[in-house]
Amino acid sequence: MRGWWRDLTDLVLPAECGGCGRPRTVLCPGCRAVLAGAAPCRVRPAPEPAGLPVVHAAAPYGDEVRAMLLAHKERGALALAAPLGAALAGAVRAGAGPAGRPGPAGRSTASRGRPGPGPVLLVPVPSARWAVRARGHDPVRRIALAAAGELRRTGTPARVLGVLRQRRAVADQAGLNSRQRAVNLAGALEVVAGGGRLLAEGGRIVLVDDLMTTGASLAEAARAVRAARSGARALRWTGERTGRVEMDGRIVGREQAEGTSGGTVRSAVIAAPLDAFEINRN
Repeated sequence: MRGWWRDLTDLVLPAECGGCGRPRTVLCPGCRAVLAGAAPCRVRPAPEPAGLPVVHAAAPYGDEVRAMLLAHKERGALALAAPLGAALAGAVRAGAGPAGRPGPAGRSTASRGRPGPGPVLLVPVPSARWAVRARGHDPVRRIALAAAGELRRTGTPARVLGVLRQRRAVADQAGLNSRQRAVNLAGALEVVAGGGRLLAEGGRIVLVDDLMTTGASLAEAARAVRAARSGARALRWTGERTGRVEMDGRIVGREQAEGTSGGTVRSAVIAAPLDAFEINRN
C-alpha cells in the first residue's frame, strides 16, 4: 500500500528535481546531463575483490547523482526510476556485448557498445528484507525493470530475473572497509529454488545494482549466480579417456563444458566512486 500511495503522490503533487531540488521537475536538464551525459565505462575498485565480474558504470558518484539515488531509494521519489533505469541500461549496453572487454579508456570493445545476439538477463542485487519493508519498495528491482524496458525499447531483448536472495542476516555495510564488507557478505546470497534453471537456459547475465563502492556485493552475487548456473547444467563425466561430458542432454568436449558451465557473468551499476573510473588497468 505504501508503494501505491507513493506512486499516486508522484502523479498528483508538484515534484522537485531529485538532483538539485529545483521545483516542479522530476529531473532538471542539468542533473539529467550529469546522469546520462558521459559514455558509460568500466570501473574497478581498489582493492578489487576476488570474483568480481567486469563492472560498467554510467556516472561518477558525485553530488547530484548521490542525491538522485538517495531520493529514489530512501525518500520514495519513484518517478526517478525511469531516468535512473535509462542510465543503467546504458551501462548494460556498454558491458554486455560479445567482446565485453574494456577498450583503451575502459570503454567496451563491443560494436557500438551494444550487446550481441541473445537476451540480456538482468539480475538485481537484493536488499535486505527489512530494508525493503522500511522503504516500502525495492529500489534496485524497480530500476532494473525500468532498464529492461529501455533496452527492449531500443531493440535489445531483456528481462529481469529476481532470483537472488539473502540466505542469512548481514550487518549494515555503512562504515565498513573493503575487507570487512567482504567478510560480512561472504556466503550471504543464494539463488532461489528453480532460479538456477532460469539462469542456465541461456542469455547474457548482467548483475545490476544502483551503486558500487568496494565491489563486495557484486562479487558475492556473482559467486551465487555462477554456483547456481553451474549446478543447473548437471555436468556428468562420461569417461576419463575421452574427457567428454553430457551437458543438457548433449555430449560435448571438456573444454566446451568448462567454458559454459559457469557462464560469463557481467555487471552494471548506475554510479561508482570517481577513483574507480580512474583505475582502468588493462
